[in-house]
Amino acid sequence: MDRSRNNNLKTARKLGSELLINVTPFEARVALIEHGVLQEVHIERRMKRGLVGNIYKGKVTRVLPGMQAAFVDIGLDKAAFLHASDIVPHTECVADVEKGNFVVRDIAQLVRQGQDIMVQVVKDPLGTKGARLTTDITLPSRYLVFMPGSSHVGVSQRIESEEERARLKKIALPHVDDDGGFIIRTAAEGVGEEELSQDAAFLRRVWKKVSERRKRRGIALLYQDLPLQVRVVRDFVGTELDCIQVDSKTTHLELMEFANEFMPEMAGRIELYSGKSPVFELYDVENEIKRALNRKVELKSGGYLIIDQTEAMTTVDINTGAFVGHRNLEDTIFNTNLEATQAIARQLRLRNLGGIIIIDFIDMVNDEHKQRVLDGLQSALAQDRVKTNISGFSGLGLVEMTRKRTRESLEHVLCEECPACRGTGSIKTVETVSYEILRELIRLDHAYKVDEFMLYCSPAVYDQLTSDNGQQIAELEVYIGKRIRVHSEPMYAQDKYDVVMV
Repeated sequence: MDRSRNNNLKTARKLGSELLINVTPFEARVALIEHGVLQEVHIERRMKRGLVGNIYKGKVTRVLPGMQAAFVDIGLDKAAFLHASDIVPHTECVADVEKGNFVVRDIAQLVRQGQDIMVQVVKDPLGTKGARLTTDITLPSRYLVFMPGSSHVGVSQRIESEEERARLKKIALPHVDDDGGFIIRTAAEGVGEEELSQDAAFLRRVWKKVSERRKRRGIALLYQDLPLQVRVVRDFVGTELDCIQVDSKTTHLELMEFANEFMPEMAGRIELYSGKSPVFELYDVENEIKRALNRKVELKSGGYLIIDQTEAMTTVDINTGAFVGHRNLEDTIFNTNLEATQAIARQLRLRNLGGIIIIDFIDMVNDEHKQRVLDGLQSALAQDRVKTNISGFSGLGLVEMTRKRTRESLEHVLCEECPACRGTGSIKTVETVSYEILRELIRLDHAYKVDEFMLYCSPAVYDQLTSDNGQQIAELEVYIGKRIRVHSEPMYAQDKYDVVMV
């Protein structure tokens, strides 16, 4: 496939959606393109493969009644976290009327220290927190989710037709037995009995293997979810997806085998990309990923967003910037806020931001404008596959919302804490470090009897201390009556220095 064909392919598919899959021996990356624009990026590295969906046989190491939680050793560096509410069945994608009424009991009544327990990871380790666990084990496939120990058949809320829900339940019910029940996924809408029966049989085979492995002694991995490149075909793929382009022959064969067995209707949409340029250069994906790591997001009108991610929450600030509008200030503010809703929804998906999100829209006086901005944000978030909840404007004029978080954000995957600022985003000025050094020299002179001081500091601080013929150092030498020699160390960070007493 030459470059001209790639360009034609890009133009032809610009109105649809496609997946670009880039696979190397050490990393897999998937980009979701909608209407010619990058919307989501998923990255999985071989050495740091995600744990969500994995099933373990673990051991309870601590029970904390005050937190209604327990820590479980599943063989990771950090103990995983199991809350009492996650020990009872809970399924978010099933309508409330289809759930049982479960009561959270005392954690001490549910588990005990030293107990072996089978658990599943629902959240990857995030920052300093260990993985989040549940005992509500589920095994997903293309059309069904198997729930061991349940006699229940649930249907995804996204299947709205009562007639279709009843039809799917009728097909699934004969496959329910003492081993477990099923949740019927959105992708099953319109699917025939044969496909659902094949899915059910596949899931039972997987569960049989998990049950056999559970008999092993000690902590063990019982089940590992599919690799990223296969999961996206299972979970991402919908009727609206036009194409999947894969740049690896081995992965292409793997996906074709998987599709032919579980979703033959998609096999014809999986293509081996053989263009001369990397597949992620289509739709400018590489540069879009780089831009997604910036705090500032430019809007087409001239306004911009500032996105700050912290451990507790993510904040989004909207500014008019160079956008001055054409009518009056209120309309300018409204139009900027309305445009920002689309950009915010995209950035949340692209950066995979989760948890509490606070949006500081530009202050609006008109209540109708506020409601239209909220409606615009709700509409933009409707395309997000991850569950979101908007609380509306607070008393301070902020919009509070949440987005379910199950894996690390794009920034946490690709970046690490800056060794100079240690994550604060700022470092001490040259003047601040210089005065800190001068005070430290005075303190050391009072504390110890020495003849001379040797100071090692960064070049910028050296220039500050030795400017004006070293006036500051000269004045201090007179003040303490000791000689001070200053040396520049090119490898020192700006706030790094050492004082040696001679």
